[in-house]
Amino acid sequence: MGNRIDDREGDRMPDHGREHASARDARRIPEAPDAPEAPDAPVPGPALTARRRTGFLVTLVLGGLTAVPPLSMDMYLPALPEVTGALHTSAATAQLTLTACLTGMALGQLAVGPMSDKWGRRRPLLIGLLVYIAATAICALAPTAPLLIGFRLVQGLAGAAGIVIARAVVRDLYDGVEMARFFSTLMLISGVAPIVAPLIGGQVLRITDWRGIFVVLTAVGIALTALVWKGLPETLAPGRRHGGGTAEALRTMRGLLADRVFTGYLLAGGFAFAALFAYISASPFVVQEIFGASPQTFSLLFGINSVGLIAVGQINGKLLVGRVSLDKALAAGLVITALAAAALLLMATGALGDVGLAPVAAGLFVLMSAMGLTLPNTNALALMRTPHAAGSASALLGTSSFLVGAIASPLVGVAGEDTAVPMAVVQLACALAALVCFVGLCRPWRRGTEPTPEETAAPWTD
Repeated sequence: MGNRIDDREGDRMPDHGREHASARDARRIPEAPDAPEAPDAPVPGPALTARRRTGFLVTLVLGGLTAVPPLSMDMYLPALPEVTGALHTSAATAQLTLTACLTGMALGQLAVGPMSDKWGRRRPLLIGLLVYIAATAICALAPTAPLLIGFRLVQGLAGAAGIVIARAVVRDLYDGVEMARFFSTLMLISGVAPIVAPLIGGQVLRITDWRGIFVVLTAVGIALTALVWKGLPETLAPGRRHGGGTAEALRTMRGLLADRVFTGYLLAGGFAFAALFAYISASPFVVQEIFGASPQTFSLLFGINSVGLIAVGQINGKLLVGRVSLDKALAAGLVITALAAAALLLMATGALGDVGLAPVAAGLFVLMSAMGLTLPNTNALALMRTPHAAGSASALLGTSSFLVGAIASPLVGVAGEDTAVPMAVVQLACALAALVCFVGLCRPWRRGTEPTPEETAAPWTD
């Protein structure tokens, strides 16, 4: 597959307000003189090549933007038990500081995605980063749990800009197999964040308290803003922007959700992310409270698991993509996730006897490593169907993942801090739900190995 799947890619999906009959006619007579210009018409070859040749700095910036969620959450994970004591609150309330940040990142994407389709990528991104810096600095000073929860919500709302726009920029520049490979490259870069974030958090706790973690995050936000200002050019040409307001954005999103296959990938990716976030939210208590490990040991285990995710992501991007269909790789990742979650549930309930930390850590390693197959491939497969509205599609992908993750977060703590059963139950339920959505909605055996231009021309008739 080349740099563009098809020279007519911009014509894959009609405007969502168009009648079905018109869409069918457009597919039968693509050369009709009155056919509207494709909203995603490719930019000229030299311009696209020049943008891709911006090279390492742009790749580094995009990797940094996708690292915002793990930096904002994972660096803070070793401090969760300390926050519980310092703010005189419960473990469930402390976990709400994670839920608030995740909810903000979900809802913020719904706003930022359409804004980036209308005004371009740079302006909404820079505004979001500035607000992120301010909110993070205030979190460092929060005297109570409710105030911390509130500004973690603002932090998430602002941090959403980096997540959604990074995906949209990738969609601006790449297609098909190349896009899947680039997502795997981003996973290599952004995957460093889950490794170093809890390690940094654990070391920060050696010299200061949990507030110091937010000071470090503020500095990271400032550095990332400077990189974006210097190194990320505008990737959405004025001619490809949408001029409508909220109503048009909602119509676009409604049309995207009418695509059964796109929705299948969206839900499969969202539930898989929820299984991952159940681990992120519960593992500090499981590892430290149940098994008695130190914050530094937890950080080390978390880093090892992140190495597994990165390694599998690179296997996906370098070895599997182009040789194995994206749907098959995604199916393998979902099955492995479900099997790992089932094993963790058996261990948590005592069905396998009194197990120690090592078997549980092994199960978590397998589960997190499988995300290297699921997350980049669900993003790539979904965005391949939406060249005309990358920002809105990216917003829906991110929002679904973060909202389901936000729901999963408090569920893992419903039985208290002394059992890992809720974590394993949530992980298994989410993994099975992801499989059901993939099989029931995407139906890859009916569509072949990749979405075709004909399918994406009118997805609601698929």
